Amino acid sequence: MVQSVELLLGESSESAIRGQWSALADAGLPSQGKMVRESNRPHITLFVARAIPPEVDEVLTRRFSLPPFEIRLGGYIVFGGRQFVLARSVIPSRALLRLHRDVFDAAAGSSGIPGHIEPGTWTPHVTLARRIEPDQLGGAISLLSKDVIAGDCGPIRRWDGEQKLEWSLTPPA
Repeated sequence: MVQSVELLLGESSESAIRGQWSALADAGLPSQGKMVRESNRPHITLFVARAIPPEVDEVLTRRFSLPPFEIRLGGYIVFGGRQFVLARSVIPSRALLRLHRDVFDAAAGSSGIPGHIEPGTWTPHVTLARRIEPDQLGGAISLLSKDVIAGDCGPIRRWDGEQKLEWSLTPPA
């Protein structure tokens, strides 16, 4: 299973993304908004691995008292093969790239790190929908606002996909 370190969005950005999730769901399209778990929140995955040792949490908790910085979500990006993942791109700022590098360096001893999460290959994004069929993609994108979404970042959290648990590594902004 997967474990991750994620940067949550601030209130205004989270609300805008939840609005896009709702627009997709209301149109009968795949949407992250259809997941009803409390832990289902818009986020930017900073690090992912098969297993992250507990000592990494201690290092990250001590290291990051995160001052808020602006997050800007740009155009739409698509990942996948037969079915797609639709996401909003995150316009990389110096603060975001520095945070990503610091988290990666702190957690680099974890097992099962995919190559796409490494600095220089990472594509920061916020997922809108998974398992979109090719014939749904154009309609999904046409429903959604093309405006840049800007707002402060939120706290950093850890997610354990096996146990379905989340916990904060930083206090809320």
